[in-house]
Formats: sequence, structure tokens, C-alpha cells
Amino acid sequence: MTVTDAHRAINAVYRIESAKLIAGLTRFVRDVGLAEELAQDALLAALEQWPSSGVPDNPGAWLMAAAKNRAMDAFRRKKMLERKHAELGREAEVAQEAAAFDLEAAVDDDVGDDLLRLVFVACHPVLSMDARVALTLRLLGGLTTEEIARAFLVSEPTIQQRIVRAKRTLADAHVPFEVPRREELGERLSSVLGVVYLIFNEGYAATAGEDLMRPDLCEDALRLGRMLAELVPDEAEAHGLVALMELTASRAAARTDASGAPILLLDQDRSRWDRLLIHRGLAALDRAEALSRAGRGPYTLQAAIGACHARAVTAGDTDWRRIAELYGELAEVMPSPVVELNRAVAVGMATGPAAGLALVDALAAEPSLQRYHLLPCARGDLLEKLGRHAEARAEFEKAAGMTKNARERTLLLDRAVACGRAGAS
Repeated sequence: MTVTDAHRAINAVYRIESAKLIAGLTRFVRDVGLAEELAQDALLAALEQWPSSGVPDNPGAWLMAAAKNRAMDAFRRKKMLERKHAELGREAEVAQEAAAFDLEAAVDDDVGDDLLRLVFVACHPVLSMDARVALTLRLLGGLTTEEIARAFLVSEPTIQQRIVRAKRTLADAHVPFEVPRREELGERLSSVLGVVYLIFNEGYAATAGEDLMRPDLCEDALRLGRMLAELVPDEAEAHGLVALMELTASRAAARTDASGAPILLLDQDRSRWDRLLIHRGLAALDRAEALSRAGRGPYTLQAAIGACHARAVTAGDTDWRRIAELYGELAEVMPSPVVELNRAVAVGMATGPAAGLALVDALAAEPSLQRYHLLPCARGDLLEKLGRHAEARAEFEKAAGMTKNARERTLLLDRAVACGRAGAS
């Protein structure tokens, strides 16, 4: 094995094992920042030793053992410093504690609980949403600061500062390494799911940059979502989110052409949709609905909408009336102008563009949609279907001026040009 091959293998192993490693270490040292430093020390040891010794049969256990040794060293150094300051001898106590606490065994025995605790720490409401996203990708996704910065189109120092501040905030707030109490779980879990979904959305429909999608972010969000659903198997919305992401991701390969240009949903080659992801998504949706005893939540409802698309063999087979109904139900559970806009589009598909346009126009004065480029985009689409090409062109041009994504802007300008030609003919 070459040094390059070894480093590639080490990075792959660390991406998989780092969350478990940091979770176990955090339970021991009670400091997520220190836990990550210890895990990084173990990674450095692997980078030094594995190229010559080879990747061990159980690399995760090797990393855990290395991290354990460094944790014990740090623990002893801390105790020695305390002893010097207090002029008290505690070697026997340290030895007793070290012998009594087998970190490797503890992590192996309780890895699920530790991971769940780490999820809630990384997504704690004491942190800003930007900090939660960065810390979640760092601690649970195993991404480097460079990878996170590249994904969100911000500088690496900015991401580094967010992560450092997040760890300091958690330490200063003395955030406990624990799963919230039952009465707090629902609210906190909603925050966690929101972070994962935000990561997925940024991957599936990049808000800025030259690429329409960032597949790596979608994959990381899916992995986090699947892990979370396993950790809280009785929570309907965890499975609903997984279903939504699986079904949405199934269309990724058909969303762009060979040059990376976007392809609208109704024009996509559905043979390119990933049937395995659809199967997994529908299974997760079934599980979510079976657990939704008090009514379906927002992720489960959105997954049900995704299922309507997934089950349609052709675009013409899509049950738009059912989709409009589901958006109506979603609006009751999660009132939002964006949901109403999506419902308007579905109504336009189900009963005609005039009906959809009336609903879109009713949203025109909504403050939260004033800089939302999909509002003029939806209006342009409905106007185009009504043959009002000049108005449609103006709406597509307006939408193009509002988006920060280069691919999306090009598509909207192309549609504006097409409307101009149609109006002139």
C-alpha cells in the first residue's frame, strides 16, 4: 500500500468512525472540544503509523484505543496539575479511576446513546443555526473545515471561527452531555431534524455558486438522518425526514443534463430516478405514517408529496389533486407562505393555471416572499401556460435577478428568452 492509498483509507475510516469516537470521548472528558482534539490526535497517529504498518483489521477499534490512551494521558496531566496547585497527591485516585473506566468498552457498550447525546449537543439551541450546521457536519459528518467552507461557499476561517465559538459556547453554558428529558425531547428533536434538513436542502438546491447541487452534502445529510432514525426508532418525524430525503435524492441524477444545466421536474427522464432510493423512501414513509398516531408531521407530509411523484410512471400520471390536498394539510400543520406557494402551483397543475395564478397573486404582498425568487418563477410559469408571454418573460427575468445560483439564473433567462420568442410569433 502506498502512502497515498493509506492516507485515503485513513480519511475514509475516520469519516465513518469519527462520530462514535468523539461521542465516546465526550462522555468521558465532558468537553466536546477536548474530545475532538483527542480524536484528531488518534487520526494523526494513524497517519504516522498505518502507511508502514498497514491498515489494521479493525481500524475503528485501533483509533478508539489510540484515543483512549491520549484521553488517559490528558486525564493524568490534568490531575498532576491539580495536584501541584493543591499540593495534594492523588496518584492512587487517578490509577483507580483509569482502571475503573474502560473507555473502549464503554463506547462499544453504549455507542447508540453516546451518538444520540452528541447529536443533541451539536444541535443545542444555545447555538446559532449556522453554528449548529457547522458543528454537526464537523462532529457527526466527519467533514473538514475546508469541506464545510467549500460546501457553503464561505471562507475556511469563517467556518473555523464558527466551530471554535460553538465549542466555547457549549463549554461556557455547561451544556450537559445527555438526551433531553421526555417533555423537552419533541422540541429539541425538531431542531435536530431542522439542521439535518437544512444541510440536505443546501446540497440538493444550492442557494449560490456555479453548481445546481452539492451531492456530498446530500449524502452527509442522508447518512445523518438514517443514523438519527436508528437512534430514535419510535419518532415518526425522524423516519418522515429520512423518507423525504430518500425520495427527493432519488431524482438527483435526472435533475441536470451532461453539462450540469437544470432539467425541470416534468421534463426529467424518470428512468434515471434511483429505484433503490425510492424503495427505501417509501418504506421509511410507511414506518413514519404507522408511528404518526397524533397526525402526520411536516416531514412525513412532505414525504407523502414526494411519494406522489415517485409513484408516477410519467409526468402525466402525477396525482396533482392529491398533492394539492397534502399541501393544504401541510399548511395547517406548518403555516408558511412557501407552503401556500407550493400549494398554488399544485392547484395550477390540478385544476388549471388560472386557478393557480389567483392563489399566487394573493401571496404577492407577503413580506417574507419579497426576495424569494421562486414566487416570480411560479408566476412566470403560470402566465406562460396562459399564453401571457410578455408578462411571463418579465417574471422570469425578475426571478433570474433574485437567485444567486448561476445554473438557476441561466435556466430562468433561457425561459424568458423563449417567452419573448413565443410572444413575437
